[in-house]
Amino acid sequence: MYKLSILNSARLIRGGIMSSRSVSTLTYIELDRNGQITSSALSSLAASRKLGDSIDALILGANAMKAASDLISSGNTNNLEKIIVAESPIYDHTLPEYISPLICELMKGSKYSSFVMASTEIGKNVLPRIGALMNTQPICDITMIHNKDTFERPIYAGNVLATIKKDGGKKLITIRASSFPPVVEGTPERIPIEKYSYTPEKDVGIRWDAENLVTNKRPDLASAKIVVSGGRALKDKKTFDGLLGSLADVLHAGIGSTRAAVDSGLCDNSLQVGQTGKIVAPDLYFAIGLSGAIQHLAGMKNSKVIVAINNDADAPIFQIADYSLEGDLFEVVPELTKKLKLMEKN
Repeated sequence: MYKLSILNSARLIRGGIMSSRSVSTLTYIELDRNGQITSSALSSLAASRKLGDSIDALILGANAMKAASDLISSGNTNNLEKIIVAESPIYDHTLPEYISPLICELMKGSKYSSFVMASTEIGKNVLPRIGALMNTQPICDITMIHNKDTFERPIYAGNVLATIKKDGGKKLITIRASSFPPVVEGTPERIPIEKYSYTPEKDVGIRWDAENLVTNKRPDLASAKIVVSGGRALKDKKTFDGLLGSLADVLHAGIGSTRAAVDSGLCDNSLQVGQTGKIVAPDLYFAIGLSGAIQHLAGMKNSKVIVAINNDADAPIFQIADYSLEGDLFEVVPELTKKLKLMEKN
């Protein structure tokens, strides 16, 4: 692992120098499709605390008020000064054309020195637009906060850690949720909820039409405690669903895949783990029939325990696996599933 230092001085960025009164962090609280606060949102709050300033939480959508009440009831409110809600269904689909101008409006003036959100699909879609509107370079996918001006993020598929220092100016940050454990529940506090109304200056020229979702009753891949992932060696979609699905069901696990498996039509691209897919760090990660290409390792190598099953003794995945099993996955996985089912019954 190599380390690279990058100094990002405010004198080189047209973002302006912050007033000394800028002592608050605005944190975006992401909701799932059911209006529930996501685990990555709680990770964003945990990261915001490390900046050392007071925190205002921002919740958008038709269920924003209920989500704000749930956040207060959960007790995950340490260092939280207030919760800002913009309750409107136009934010339910997190279209950046609607969200970004609202956040930019909030970030005006000297109230907020930093804006933090998780590096999810939403964060990757929204933050660059905010950066363009504010003429400020975002600091993306950080995995460590040294202090309010110095951050660490992986580059080159995680093989190099870049230390980025930005003195002055407003900071736009996305965090890698797996690197910041979610804030834990505590004693509920009295936190004020402030309603915020924003009217765009002009028609954004885009509207939500429809969506066609792949439904899945299994745990969400990004937050699952156990993940079972398969590669192209599973040959076809029927085998992928059958072998991995049975094992995932008995483990109550989420299912992941490599990009090669997605490109081969074995599964939907929403299951892809890796540099261009989802970043996961579960307690237990099964790598089945995948070689361990560097792009895939970038998305799962921080898993607490990695179990690799492969018939190639030289597969790179064995180099990082905690437990390695060299064998034919078409024999090993059904046998493993059978043994686990027997254990579950007993």
